[in-house]
Order: sequence, then structure tokens, then C-alpha cells
Amino acid sequence: MAKRKASSKSTAIPAAADPVDAALELIAEAGWLRLTLHGVAERSGLSLAELYRRYPSKGALLRGFAARIDDAMLTALGGLPTETMAETMAEDAVRDRLFEAVMARLDALASYKPAMHVLARELPRDPVVALCFAADGLTKALDWTLAAAGLDAGGLRGLLRRKALGAVYLDTVRIWLTDEEPELSRTMAHLDKRLRQALPFLTGNGGAFSLLRKKTA
Repeated sequence: MAKRKASSKSTAIPAAADPVDAALELIAEAGWLRLTLHGVAERSGLSLAELYRRYPSKGALLRGFAARIDDAMLTALGGLPTETMAETMAEDAVRDRLFEAVMARLDALASYKPAMHVLARELPRDPVVALCFAADGLTKALDWTLAAAGLDAGGLRGLLRRKALGAVYLDTVRIWLTDEEPELSRTMAHLDKRLRQALPFLTGNGGAFSLLRKKTA
């Protein structure tokens, strides 16, 4: 009696997809409000326990996404100015560095634009997650963007810098979402204009920031 030959086909289990990638795909397809942790686990090929150990909430997935963009921005910028250098940098140099940093963030976000459209529309309708993300993921993103220009984000000065840069960044993202030009000329022009307007608050040189500092003193 002939023996049955063992199958030569591989039985290796496919590698699990990154849960953040899975979440972004599902957001683009069905929306943020309809995103479920069960769906992310299923799309990424993980058990719920495995997903929980890595990303215990939808908000954690958003923070993981933000951290990915932070890393991409810092990698694209390469060497950073030291704090000592930043204190003596001309305003034009600070503005140019922030311009490069924000554009590096937008370049990193480009492949996720469909999901970004959905998040811009639906995340405000989920206020608890939106507020938690603003207090954590967005704050860290702004801190690292300031660090890319050698600007400290600590204390009152840092708080005002973060608020000023946050307003510039979110307003620029709004333009970027509708900018279909390959060179993003409309986005870049808007960002440059907003950075020039916010520069006194970002550097602390003159303007309302200087007046507030004198009053505080």
C-alpha cells in the first residue's frame, strides 16, 4: 500500500498587520464613529487580547498614529538645532525650521489623507476621545515640532508657543485637506503666512507676548 506523501505546502501563519494601519484603513472605509476594536483586531489578524496589550482603546490607536508621524517628521528633518543655538537663531531661521517641520508632518500624512478627511469630519463628534487626544497625542506632536526648531515648550512661554503653533498647524491641515496640487503651493503659502503672524508668540520677541511677559514680571 502506497504511503501518502506529506504536503509540501507551507502552513506558516501570515504575519499580523499593524493595528494602526488596520484602523486607518477601516476609518477610510467606514468612518471613525463606526470603527470598533473587534474590527481592528480582525483586520490586523490579532486576537482581542493581543490587540489590548498593544492598543487598549481607540484613543490609543490615534496616539500610536500620531507617534508614527512624529517619528517620520524627526527622521526627515535630520539634525536638530541645540537649545543654545535656538536662543540665538534669527526669527527667519526659526520660521524656516518650523515651516520645514510642519511640511515634513504633512508629507508623512499624505498616504493617510482619506482617513484624515474622515477624522477631521467625525472626531469632533466624539468629544471624549477628541479631548483626550488633544491633551496627549496632539500636545506631544506640537512639543516635538517646537523641539525641531530648538524651541522649549515648558512653562508659560512654552504654553503660549504650543497654543500658537497648534492654531497654525490645525489651520494649515484644514487647507492641506483640500489642496490637490502636487506641489502643495496653496498649503505652503498659507503656512508661511500663518507662521509670520504667529512668530512673536513663538519666539517671544516683541508683540503681545513681550507685553504679557512684562505684565507677568
